[in-house]
Amino acid sequence: MQPTTKLERRVVTAAEQALTRQRFVSPLDVLTGMGWVPPGLVTDWRQGRAPHLEAIAAVSPERLADALEVFHRWVRGRELRPSEIAYVAATRDRRPLRFTEAGDAALELTYRTHWTPADLPERRREQIASRQSKPPDLVVVQPAREFTCAGCGRTDGDMLMMDDAGPLCLTCADLDHLVFLPAGDTALTRRARKASRLAAVVVRFSRSRRRHERQGLLVEQAAIELAEQQCLSDEDARARRRDRERVRREAADESFQEELANEIGRLFPGCPAPRAAAISRHAAVRGSGRVGRSAAGRALDPDAVTRAVVASVRHEDTAYDELLMAGVPREEARDRIRADIDRVLNGWRR
Repeated sequence: MQPTTKLERRVVTAAEQALTRQRFVSPLDVLTGMGWVPPGLVTDWRQGRAPHLEAIAAVSPERLADALEVFHRWVRGRELRPSEIAYVAATRDRRPLRFTEAGDAALELTYRTHWTPADLPERRREQIASRQSKPPDLVVVQPAREFTCAGCGRTDGDMLMMDDAGPLCLTCADLDHLVFLPAGDTALTRRARKASRLAAVVVRFSRSRRRHERQGLLVEQAAIELAEQQCLSDEDARARRRDRERVRREAADESFQEELANEIGRLFPGCPAPRAAAISRHAAVRGSGRVGRSAAGRALDPDAVTRAVVASVRHEDTAYDELLMAGVPREEARDRIRADIDRVLNGWRR
């Protein structure tokens, strides 16, 4: 399939990136890769805090249907094999997740279908399907305010688990025998989770990022003690491995920043090389959430690269920041400086 419209380019780019990265692709991969379904809200949906996927999408169900139609035209042009995946909620009842408000069976199946290359070994295909169908972790929330347990009526709980009847304290959720293990030590967390017969992920809502963020685990005390012993036995080896990984990440980041700067120079040949390098360094900071770290940015998608350049011009070459400091509303400020941005970009394109 040769993409001709902007929608087709975005769908195909997201699909090919997902297929290259993980050796399978699903409609959900495409929609998150396009930015139409925010990953943070997908987490809420998977944890049973949203009725269906359409409720958290940034676009209408009709636009989602348009993207799925393009995606399936792309699938038909590739040698891909389908696998139906079970999507279940991270709730005590492990109920099936819904994608659509109407619950149309055919459309629900479309969302649940993942696609893998035809030449992928059958054993590998089965491994991928099994991993994707695995029930998600149970989720416990550290509430931002006081809550009333729907089971016992108590209001002094410091953690809750959502249920159809409402929030449950850990006692009513049968999780009060577990111990909280804060996040921070990856090896300790991984080993304690593996050793614990029952575990739950603890999250807390971040108002600044508008999403639930992981705080740690609830696991059995015996599992923590065993994990601590295992971590003490190989501490030196893990330290050396961390050093190697740090060097590898730094090299990869430097290489990507150079590629991004080159792409900026290709799209905007009039942009000074030092400026292109500065834009690249800023947009590609690991963990920043900026456009350079998005799936489209890492693939050097022209639209994503252009957005990074526009963001730089907005802050560096216009009065945008001064307008915001003067109390001008964001949208009005952007309207005022749009002509200034266009003038700089047109000069750089020549």
